[in-house]
Amino acid sequence: MKGEKGKLKKLSDIELVKQALNGNDSAYTELMNRYKKKVEIIVSRLVKKEFDVEDLVQEIFTKAFTSLSTFKSEFSFSTWLYKIATNHCIDYIRKRKISIYSLDEELELEEDTVHREIPDWSKTPDYELLRKEKKEIIHQAINSLPEHYRKVIILRHFEDKSYEEIAKELKLPIGTVKVHLFRARELLYKNLKDKLKHY
Repeated sequence: MKGEKGKLKKLSDIELVKQALNGNDSAYTELMNRYKKKVEIIVSRLVKKEFDVEDLVQEIFTKAFTSLSTFKSEFSFSTWLYKIATNHCIDYIRKRKISIYSLDEELELEEDTVHREIPDWSKTPDYELLRKEKKEIIHQAINSLPEHYRKVIILRHFEDKSYEEIAKELKLPIGTVKVHLFRARELLYKNLKDKLKHY
């Protein structure tokens, strides 16, 4: 295992993406380890203290997992990932109408500059059909989760409850709620990574 980790550390981002797309989860874990701290910086600067940074970072990497097949190797993986992170934060901010830095400013991140891009909301003719199909696939994946994982996902992402509210409702420690959410997202990723490749 240690030997495999050592080999993965020597690979380029593009090589790791290829391995991840071929089913090597360790390759994506290596990518996540490389960029987790920078994604945390993006989240904490954009959303400040309004949200648990760790939770948003997990959501961003889950979104990147399920969108990995859309990554184009002629571009930088870090830039692609930072755009996902930035747009995910903007979506979160818009939904909750919380204050952030100006969207016209640039976010300096060492060697990278991330532009806070507004997602393209233009609709293609088959947009609604694809959206419904994707939604159904995700719901099926959630319903297939063990009950204790399914409950925390529904309470967190569909009922928009805080960790404290979930812990109180399920009579669980907050730490256990966070662990269940993390494990639930891992299972959803493994279930959805192939099914959502074409969406």
